[in-house]
Amino acid sequence: MLILNTGGTFNKRYNPLTGELFVPVDNDAVEEILQSLVIDMDVQGILYKDSLEMGDTDRSLLADTIVQSNEKVIIVVHGTDTMDVSAEVIARLALQKTVIFTGAMVPFSVDPIEATANLAMAIGFAQRSCSGVYIVMQGICGQYNYVRKNRECGKFEYV
Repeated sequence: MLILNTGGTFNKRYNPLTGELFVPVDNDAVEEILQSLVIDMDVQGILYKDSLEMGDTDRSLLADTIVQSNEKVIIVVHGTDTMDVSAEVIARLALQKTVIFTGAMVPFSVDPIEATANLAMAIGFAQRSCSGVYIVMQGICGQYNYVRKNRECGKFEYV
């Protein structure tokens, strides 16, 4: 199993000099969660962006990375705003792999509970899933085209 870290709110940290949240170019949040869960898993960082800043080139890089990976199960830590868009791009490839998208609405650095729960749930879900593309967020686990972020309520739900 491989975790691809693309950034997003999950990874954001507060910069006390500017007073802003930023996406760091590291895998610290993911690695800290894995360490606390006592799970040894490969983590590969790519992009390190807020998902609202991602474009076609970024999604192509994500797709190429997934295609070229020897792993059959891949978890993608991704920003929540365009997670469904990236998931659809990967689904169109019709790979014989299990690809699970997860993320967080609150940065791990601000409150680690949601990010930890979502990543742990994605890892567990990955071990029981068939080939396909899924979204696992806030206790909701399903095929990418049946799970969406409800921006009005600020939560993920089945559609």
